[in-house]
Amino acid sequence: MTDPRRFVLIDRDGTLNVEKNYLSDPDHLELIPGAAAAIRRLRQAGLGICVVTNQSGIARGYFGLDRLAEIHARLGELLAAEGAQVDGIYICPHGPDDDCACRKPLPGLIEQAAAEHGFDPARAFVVGDKEADVGMGRAVGAVTLLVRTGYGRATEAKGTRAHHVVDDLAAAAEMICRLAAG
Repeated sequence: MTDPRRFVLIDRDGTLNVEKNYLSDPDHLELIPGAAAAIRRLRQAGLGICVVTNQSGIARGYFGLDRLAEIHARLGELLAAEGAQVDGIYICPHGPDDDCACRKPLPGLIEQAAAEHGFDPARAFVVGDKEADVGMGRAVGAVTLLVRTGYGRATEAKGTRAHHVVDDLAAAAEMICRLAAG
């Protein structure tokens, strides 16, 4: 299956929802203001949208895959309540020392999403609040955007290789829509 759309790959914690340091309770999930509207805007522009997230809390024993599924179900509910939805959620459940191919900044999560949806990763956009997100995007030739939410301001202050730095996901969506149209 090939999807001709360009895709936007969005980090979860600190980019889409408020950073909670190993979020393990669906009731504590809180969207960043404007995030659902940003996803709705991207979808209206004809773009595919996937969430890509490192979830080392699983490897660390803080919560399990069932709990993560509950968190992602809640995420879907919060987005749907504002008329937004994503095409998929891709997770790395491994720890930093597990030697996997999916932990950001490695490109495994993008490769999984591209294999499932049939899009060209080099034509994608990657949005996140950490240099690991930027590195993942750069690994596949995608356009990268660092948001200043979550850990983004600290990441920017240390120096970033992101193609663009914007305030939040809403600003990222506006920029992506301009870039995709141009």
